Amino acid sequence: MNAPRQVDPAEDAHRAELAFLAAHDSGPRPPGWRLTPRAVVTFVTGSGGDALALPAGARADGLPARMVISPKFVGERALVERAVVTLAGERGLLLVGEPGTAKSMLSELLAAAVSGTSQLVVQGTAGTTEDQLRYGWNYALLLAEGPSPRALVPSPVLTAMRDGAVVRVEEVTRCLPEVQDALVSILSDRRIAVPELSGTDGATVHAAPGFTVIATANLRDRGVSEMSAALKRRFNFEAVGPIGDLAAETALVRRQATAALQRVSAPFAVDDVVLEALVTAFRDLRNGVSEEGWAVERPSTVMSTAEAVSVAASLGLAEAYFPGDRDPLSLLPGHLLGVVRKDDPGDAARLLGYWDGAVRRRAETGARTWRRLWELRDVLDS
Repeated sequence: MNAPRQVDPAEDAHRAELAFLAAHDSGPRPPGWRLTPRAVVTFVTGSGGDALALPAGARADGLPARMVISPKFVGERALVERAVVTLAGERGLLLVGEPGTAKSMLSELLAAAVSGTSQLVVQGTAGTTEDQLRYGWNYALLLAEGPSPRALVPSPVLTAMRDGAVVRVEEVTRCLPEVQDALVSILSDRRIAVPELSGTDGATVHAAPGFTVIATANLRDRGVSEMSAALKRRFNFEAVGPIGDLAAETALVRRQATAALQRVSAPFAVDDVVLEALVTAFRDLRNGVSEEGWAVERPSTVMSTAEAVSVAASLGLAEAYFPGDRDPLSLLPGHLLGVVRKDDPGDAARLLGYWDGAVRRRAETGARTWRRLWELRDVLDS
């Protein structure tokens, strides 16, 4: 029996959908791909609420004859299509954007749909070494037997090259320049030399058809380790921006917060009015302008959708575990204050300015929710 997990990887969480799409679309597939490019896009963006039907004679293997594919990434379909075309051409894909814009989630979904696994990952940090991009050694075997294929420990990149799969490199700009340089030769030569195995069949590992790299980088981390021009040329860049539509972002926050509470067997009982106020506040502070066009001073903290999901989940947990103590709306100002203080404690004054501006003006129009939030101003001033 498998142990419970807090979060399932995409290929496990959406196993039925992936199997259905493999049977649904039997069109041409690039080498090594589990799904057609069109099916990959459908897996990521959803079927638009329509139930897809298996073609006559298709092997169902216990799957239903019809299935609605859920949307998993909220963003432009054209962006997803460009990303899929990049991967189909076996070119590196670099997803850039502000923190919390679902770059990692998109890379995970793409890898799961293309290769059947999203778990070939290198997490970029200042401590990431070149070995983590190439290979290492089992030193006990190395001392006992000397260099041998059995003693070699492949990196996720080397494994992806052997299998013709997608490998993910998260936060590539956090890696030191010499580590990034290792990617240049991998993406150019499509092979890794193992000098210690010289004279054997394992001296060079060549990339199998289908191998490619999806990397992510936060725009705010450019100063950590700027990518070289040589490495940039080996990637197609795609910018992943914040969700443009209030209703779509609110629906995503509800969906993700509900899923977070389901993992702890708690119901999500936060009212839609509270969620809309939460997402509206995040959007106002993120954009530097309210929905009505009023100027808002932006905090230095990134007011991302991911942070909004975290706050919504916290409100849901408070309602689930302390029912009736306080209504979720009364907790919202305190949670917003905690978010804006993350990068600069001085941003508390900017949040207070938002309350004295946009929140007050909405309260004056008679909007009940915003009137109640205006009455809670003292929470920010204490």
